Amino acid sequence: MTGAASAPSPSGSFDPEDLHWMGEAIAQARMAEDHGDVPIGAVVVQHDVDGTSHIIGWGRNRREVDADPTAHAEVLALREASEALGSWRVLEATLYVTLEPCAMCAGAIVLSRIPRVVYGCTDPKAGACGSVLDVTGEVRLNHRPVVEGGVRAAECSGLLRSFFAARRGR
Repeated sequence: MTGAASAPSPSGSFDPEDLHWMGEAIAQARMAEDHGDVPIGAVVVQHDVDGTSHIIGWGRNRREVDADPTAHAEVLALREASEALGSWRVLEATLYVTLEPCAMCAGAIVLSRIPRVVYGCTDPKAGACGSVLDVTGEVRLNHRPVVEGGVRAAECSGLLRSFFAARRGR
C-alpha cells in the first residue's frame, strides 16, 4: 500500500524477515530505555541485488541524553544510513521502527526517498503515517513510501506502556 499504513493481515501473519528486523529495532528501543529515553528504536535495512539484507543504520531515541528535540530513532537511523551510502537518498532499503513515526520523522522519511517503512505499534497522539496525519501518503509530495504497521505491535506497545507506568510509579 502506498502512503497510509496498511492494517495487519486478518491472521496477524507477517513476513519472517519483517519480524526479524523489527526485533533489531526493539533491541534499539531497549537501549534507549537504558539511558532514560522513551523506548523507541529503528533500523534501516538495505536489500542487496543478491537477495541478502543487512543493517546500514541504527537509531534509538536520544532526546534526553543528547538534549536534542530532533534526536528521534528514525532520524538517527536515516542519518547513519545516508552516511553509509554516501548519499541522502536511502534507496533499496526498509526502515523498521517500533512506533509509528511522528510528523518530523515522516517528513524525513519522505525526503530520504526510502521506499518502505514498517512500524510496530500505532501512535494515536502523534502518528503521521495514517493515525493522526498521513505525511507519508500525501499525494502532493513527490515521494510516498509503502507503509506497513502492526509488526510485533504488542511487544512494541508493551515497552512503551511499561516505561510510562514506571514513570508514573505504577
